[in-house]
Amino acid sequence: CKSIICIIFKMINRVLLYNSGGGIGDALQTLPLINALKNEFKNANFFYLCAHENHFNLSLKDLNCHIDTLNLDIKYFGFRWWHLLILKEKIKKYKVEKFDLIIDLQSKIRNSLILKMIPHKYFISSCFNFKFSKPTLNIKKMNKINDNILLAVNSILNTNCKLIDYNINNIKDKFTIESKILLPKNNYVGFSISQGNVYRKKEWPLNNIVSLCYKLKQNNKTPVFFIEKKNKELKNKIQELIPYSLFPEHESNLSSPALVACLGKRLDFVITIDNGIMHMLSLSKVPMISLFGPTDSEKFAPQYENSVVLDSKKLYNTKNVAAITVEDVLEAAKRHLNFSY
Repeated sequence: CKSIICIIFKMINRVLLYNSGGGIGDALQTLPLINALKNEFKNANFFYLCAHENHFNLSLKDLNCHIDTLNLDIKYFGFRWWHLLILKEKIKKYKVEKFDLIIDLQSKIRNSLILKMIPHKYFISSCFNFKFSKPTLNIKKMNKINDNILLAVNSILNTNCKLIDYNINNIKDKFTIESKILLPKNNYVGFSISQGNVYRKKEWPLNNIVSLCYKLKQNNKTPVFFIEKKNKELKNKIQELIPYSLFPEHESNLSSPALVACLGKRLDFVITIDNGIMHMLSLSKVPMISLFGPTDSEKFAPQYENSVVLDSKKLYNTKNVAAITVEDVLEAAKRHLNFSY
């Protein structure tokens, strides 16, 4: 049995991961799965294909999780049926070799059918409870995509992979040093309140944040806001309303998700909506209260000790995140994070 498994390992030399999500958060969520696969198939070459850009080699490059980009020169790969008509030509043009394993990290039928045209030996897709996979699987889907895929990998390849959290020590020391310079003291509480996806109303009302910060100040807590440098208007507005707040990214020459992750280690806890910053900060395993409304907290919320989720759908039977009150957040901080008010 061991010899068979060893043969399988030797056969897995090329792995392709397809992620249709365009956000940094979508990429960050796959890190535990990527770490598990790299650990299991140590000699394999890993490639990444997505509808937008390979964040791991661009904005996330400082996390040092390099994965080669599979370039097929097809914009928004998988989102148009006519991609079926041009894919064979692109595969030939770019001399795409056969993959030992292709993993589809999304569940749209169209995207999966197009992806499956790329030459492969094994194919894993969660569509229709993994009926599109090769070989076909009969697996009941779970909420977390990483759990689904890992279960399929273990089933097809007879392995025992386990998810491996990202090790923040992989980040260069300069980001840790900078985070200590920017936040040199204690009693900091982080806030991430701006959304990347403008099509879903995920923002919590600013007046709630002002009230919450006032309560935090009474407990000698300093609010720290994670606002992109380009978003000066929002930064100035918050600074006017909450003059004792800090904006560390605006005080640094460094600009990287790696810095955000390291800053997370300087915080007592974080209050955040569902966005990319939430996933960056979660790399530090900082105690977190995440506020969810229209999006699926079971699917997207970070899972670790002291990660607390407040979901308006569960609390108030509405997708409107504004239904979550200041008192709800304070009670979560008090109950789960050893905070009093």
